Amino acid sequence: MQRVESIAKRTLRMILEASRDMHPLEFGAILRADSGTITELLLLPGTVSGERHAIFQMHMLPPDFHVVGTVHSHPSGVCEPSDEDLALFNKFGGIHLIVGAPYDGSSWAAWTNKGQRVSIKVVP
Repeated sequence: MQRVESIAKRTLRMILEASRDMHPLEFGAILRADSGTITELLLLPGTVSGERHAIFQMHMLPPDFHVVGTVHSHPSGVCEPSDEDLALFNKFGGIHLIVGAPYDGSSWAAWTNKGQRVSIKVVP
């Protein structure tokens, strides 16, 4: 699995806008990266969104060596992972983003599959 060090500004903007559009429900998607930069989102068919959950249908994920992790929103604005989030992080991918209300450029955080907060830079 490739190491992720950055996210494209347009991809982050897309995540924040999708999360804002889904509010008060959680938004969820799969992250794709190229050369260490998150550049795309995969929307899995059958993803279930609720006020306190986004459930991915992982069996719908196509084989893809550029998949690096997940992103989901927390309408509460808290960007800390829940126990359920940590369980998902541990089973799938190497980087996970949580975005929170008000869904602006400073209301998101990145986490490793071990649940450790990491810093990734936003690039043009």
